[in-house]
Amino acid sequence: MLTRLKLRGMERWQRTLWIMFFAQMCSAVGYSIIFPFLPLYVEDLGTHTNLSIEFWAGMVFSAQAVTMMIASPVWGALADRYGRKLMVERATFGGTIIISLMAFAGSAEELVILRAIQGMITGTVAAANALVAANAPRHRTGYAMGVIQVSLWSGVALGPLIGGVLADMFGFRVPFLITGGMLFFAGLMVHFGIQEDFTPEAKANNKKKSILNEWRGIFAMPGVPQTYTVRFLAGLSRSMLVPITPLFVAYLLAQGTPGLVPSVFENVTSSAAHISTITGLVVGIASFTATFSGVYLGRLGDKIGHRQVLIGSSLAAIAFYLPQAFVTQAWQLIILQGLAGLAVGGIVAAPSALLAQYTHPGEEGAVYGLDNSVLAAARAIAPLVGASVAFWLGLRYTFAATSILFGVMLIVVIFLLPKHTIVHQQPMEMVEASPLPV
Repeated sequence: MLTRLKLRGMERWQRTLWIMFFAQMCSAVGYSIIFPFLPLYVEDLGTHTNLSIEFWAGMVFSAQAVTMMIASPVWGALADRYGRKLMVERATFGGTIIISLMAFAGSAEELVILRAIQGMITGTVAAANALVAANAPRHRTGYAMGVIQVSLWSGVALGPLIGGVLADMFGFRVPFLITGGMLFFAGLMVHFGIQEDFTPEAKANNKKKSILNEWRGIFAMPGVPQTYTVRFLAGLSRSMLVPITPLFVAYLLAQGTPGLVPSVFENVTSSAAHISTITGLVVGIASFTATFSGVYLGRLGDKIGHRQVLIGSSLAAIAFYLPQAFVTQAWQLIILQGLAGLAVGGIVAAPSALLAQYTHPGEEGAVYGLDNSVLAAARAIAPLVGASVAFWLGLRYTFAATSILFGVMLIVVIFLLPKHTIVHQQPMEMVEASPLPV
C-alpha cells in the first residue's frame, strides 16, 4: 500500500521509470539464472549430429546473439510506430513462452533453435531503454538510464547465484520454468502499471518515413556513429572474458604455471568443487559494484557531461583490468573485478544517455533497437576473440587485451565524440507533464 501511494505521488515519467526498474530486474534475474549451467545442459541433452558438444555449447550462446543483432533494429523501428510499451510486453511475454519451452528440449539442436528464436522475439533491455528514454525529460536521461542499469546489473548479479542453487537442487529444467514465470510477472507489471499516451512522431508531423530512411537519419546525426562505436568496443571488451573467467579461476585455484588453455584443463579437476562458486563470485561482484556506480555516474553525467564520465570510466577500466593479468590468487581477481565494475557502471550508462541527447524525440525505439543490435554483435564475436587470444597467447593476455580495447575506446571518446552535446528538446506538453523533481 505504501509503495502504491508513493507511485501515485510521482510524475508519470517517474512511475514509468520505477515500474520498469522492477520489471527489468525480474527479467534480468530470469535470463541470467540459466547462464551458469547452460553449457552443462547442452552436454546433458546430447546431440543427434556428428558435431561436437563443444560446438553446440558455443552455438547456444552465439545463435541468440546473432538473431538479436538482426531483429533488434526492426523491433526498435516498430516501437516508434506502434508504441514502446507494446514492445516491452512483446519481449517479456514472448520470452515467457520461448524460455519455458527450453525446459522441454530433447537435444542440443532443439535448444539452439529455441535460443535463436529467443534472440528474434525478446530484447527486453532495448525495449526498456526506449520506453524510459521516451518518457524521461532529456536533462534527466543520465539519471533515468542509471536507474535502469542498476536494475539490470542487480539482476545479473543475483541470477547466476540463484540459478546454480536451483540447478543443483532441482536439475537443469526447472530454472527455465522459473525464468518463464519471472518474465510473465514482469510483463504483467508493465501491462497494468504503465500508461503510455503514444502518438507516432511521423503521424504527428504528417510524415511517413521508411525504416531504412529512419536508420539513415539516425546514423547521420552528429555523435551517434561514434557512440555506437563506443558501445561496441565496451561490449566486446567485457564479453570476451566470459568464456575465459572459469578457466582462469581454475588455474588460480590449482596454482599452476601460466600457460595456454590446454594446460588449464589439466588442473581443473583438482579444484572443481570451488570453480563454480568462485566464478559466480567474480561475475557477481563486478555486477554488484556496477549497480552502485550506475546511478551515481549517470546523475554526475547530467551535471558535468556524459563524455567526461566516459573518459574517467575508461581510464579507470584500463587501470583495473590490466593488473588482472598478473594476479596470483583468486581473491586478488575478485577485488580487481569489483573495482572494474565501478568503471563499467559509467561505461554502460553514459552511451545510453548520450544517444537520448544526440537524437530526436520520437525515435527512441529505432535508436535503442540499433544500440541493442550493436551490443549483440559484440557479444556474438567476443567469445571467439577471447578464446583465440587465450589459445595463442595465454589466459592472462586476455585481460591485457581487454585493457587495450578500453584504451581504443578512450581514444574514440576523446578525439571523435562531440565535445558539445546538442540536446534535442522534447515536445512542450511532455516537459510540462514531467517537471524536474527536487
